[in-house]
Amino acid sequence: MCGGLAHARIALAKAAARADEVIAALPEPARRSSAQRAAAAAARSEVRELRAAFLGVHADAVYDELTGGRTRYLRVAELADGAAAAFSGLVPTPGQLATERSRPQAEKEGDEIDQGLFFRAVLRSPAAGAHLLDAMLRPTPRALGLLPEFLRTGTADLGSVRLERTEGAARLTMCRDDCLNAEDDQQIDDMETAVDLALLDPAVEVCLLRGGEMTHPRYRGRRVFSAGVNLKTLHGGGISLVDFLLRRELGYIHKILRGVLTGNAPGGLPAMVEKPWVAAVDTFAIGGGAQILLVFDCVLAASDAYFSLPAAKEGIIPGASNFRLGRAVGPRLARQLILGGRRLRASEPEARLVFDEVHETEALDEAVEAALRRLRGSSVLANRRMLNLAEESQIEFQSYMADFALQQSFRLYSPDVIDKVGRFAASG
Repeated sequence: MCGGLAHARIALAKAAARADEVIAALPEPARRSSAQRAAAAAARSEVRELRAAFLGVHADAVYDELTGGRTRYLRVAELADGAAAAFSGLVPTPGQLATERSRPQAEKEGDEIDQGLFFRAVLRSPAAGAHLLDAMLRPTPRALGLLPEFLRTGTADLGSVRLERTEGAARLTMCRDDCLNAEDDQQIDDMETAVDLALLDPAVEVCLLRGGEMTHPRYRGRRVFSAGVNLKTLHGGGISLVDFLLRRELGYIHKILRGVLTGNAPGGLPAMVEKPWVAAVDTFAIGGGAQILLVFDCVLAASDAYFSLPAAKEGIIPGASNFRLGRAVGPRLARQLILGGRRLRASEPEARLVFDEVHETEALDEAVEAALRRLRGSSVLANRRMLNLAEESQIEFQSYMADFALQQSFRLYSPDVIDKVGRFAASG
């Protein structure tokens, strides 16, 4: 096995170097002729097939080497960087990714597709994939560094998210007031840090997520939940597969559902710290903002709010919504929302499938406080845990995320997505 891996990694490195030489001899992507684009695509395709074959045989051995036999817990970015350093040609290097990130989405080489191949293989493995999920459920170093101060003061201003503890409730407020809480890599980091702090604080019994007041001209002075992915950032090349799309699903969203993994309990059982979560939706929850509602225990909405998953318009896969939405609303409505782009208004009868309660705007604050009071208590936690286990097994989630990693990487570089996000960014 070791000999086979050693031979295969050398062959892969040589093939990748040859492909890199072909592509390096060509002009920048935006300046290539049709023939030159075809030559680059052929070179990438040949070595990509070899990568897929390599991972099909050696994924577990690669993961074990990178994690010291699964004794070290590496997050997705650390794992990708480690793979680039240890297995030449397997995934893009940090230097290659930095070059890619400096380019608009339409002018990239598509190196992140090789990261998609890598993470599909890791997540398909029962052992490696489960270990990676555990790694992503652990608190981040940033959160651990901020935890003592948060425990002392009960407040944390993380930039795009503010966190405050009052009367046993952790209140997370998304405050990207200039862009309607549209998400980018930085907001993903801030959100995961805030979720970690809320979960790790023993004085917190229940958590709330809500959007703050906006300064955006169209919604000035109004609360907004979230406009989803920042399409201008995506068009400019600033939305990454690993630090945004994978970290988001495997990080803070999964932690809201499962809790944060703090170590091992007696008997070798995982020690999870979890809390009930409430979301309050003002104005709208679009795209990624709608996706995260599917893991909350209670979702309240203002009567003039709406829920939308415009995947057909954006062209990308709406996270784990394809996995979770059908359970919540049924397969027909799920297809209308995801494939047809239907906008579900809080005033419609079907909206009660995603919103537990709908209130007039002036009554929403009081309703939120009542929901926070209802969800306190150890019996709530125990029953919440069993409900989540029954509705979504970790094995099923892991399997979905394996295919998501690759399919989403392809979608990022598909011509229709590049065209659509370019037009949205220009009109926004």
